[in-house]
Amino acid sequence: RMDRVSQSRVDPNGLYIFSSRPRPVESCSKPKETPLSQRHYDNIMDDRRVVRRHAQHTIPTVSQQPSAGIRRQAAIARKQAIVQAEPGTPKPLQGRLHTNVQTELYLEELSDVITTTDIECQTDDFIDRPQTPLYIPTKSGKDAETQIEDGELFDFDSEVQPVLEFLVGKTIEQSLLEVLEEEELATLKAQQRAFRELRNNELAEVQRLQEQERRRKEEKERRIAQQRERLRMEKETIEKITARAFSQQYLAGLLPAVFSSLRRDGFFYDPVERDIEMNFMPWLMAEVHSRLEERNSMRSLLDSNQD
Repeated sequence: RMDRVSQSRVDPNGLYIFSSRPRPVESCSKPKETPLSQRHYDNIMDDRRVVRRHAQHTIPTVSQQPSAGIRRQAAIARKQAIVQAEPGTPKPLQGRLHTNVQTELYLEELSDVITTTDIECQTDDFIDRPQTPLYIPTKSGKDAETQIEDGELFDFDSEVQPVLEFLVGKTIEQSLLEVLEEEELATLKAQQRAFRELRNNELAEVQRLQEQERRRKEEKERRIAQQRERLRMEKETIEKITARAFSQQYLAGLLPAVFSSLRRDGFFYDPVERDIEMNFMPWLMAEVHSRLEERNSMRSLLDSNQD
């Protein structure tokens, strides 16, 4: 039963092309898949939850072999992609080495080891490219010749004069320009020297004026301080004189009144009078009282005896 027709043809570039007639895809019932969490795997590498990276190598045909530069670029890009995709392993400690180990539940012998062989080839020595021959255009036309006598094309004596005049004129002009430049430079240096001297003189004058202004300012501040001190002292003297005059005027009538009041209150007294009042008069009154008491008692006694 032939239900598929294949077509093959040769491309104009010499490549073999295969194509088949399109046909509808047969529908088939898809079996129900068991959830990943309920599946049982004998090997951890069969588990889809384990991320694995497969390196796919495609062997091109003879007609599709790329050039050496393209292969080198592809190899470099593939190495960079592998380095960027996989995290780098840290370097081993001193005295230790990294080795590949199996992460399965049961260790198995790896018998399906791919046999590899090394093949070498020697390229031919690089031959230098021969030097390109000098290009000589094809000769065309006919050759002709003529005879030229001396003095017919160029007369040195007559032809060299304008050249010599130009060279001499140019040299003199350049010399004049150099002399003018030297004179201008000397003038500029003289002006700079004069300006420098003038500036130094002005700086000295400015410094002298600044110093003079500073001395004047200090003298002014000193005079102002002296004047303020003098005014303060004058103010204090006037206040003292005013207070003294006011106190004298106030005390002129106060002293007699105070003395009279103190005298009236007994603070100022005669010592003799004070002694008589305080000592003699009490004693005298006491003696008189005692004498009178005795006399009265004697009279009362006599009166009682007469009765």
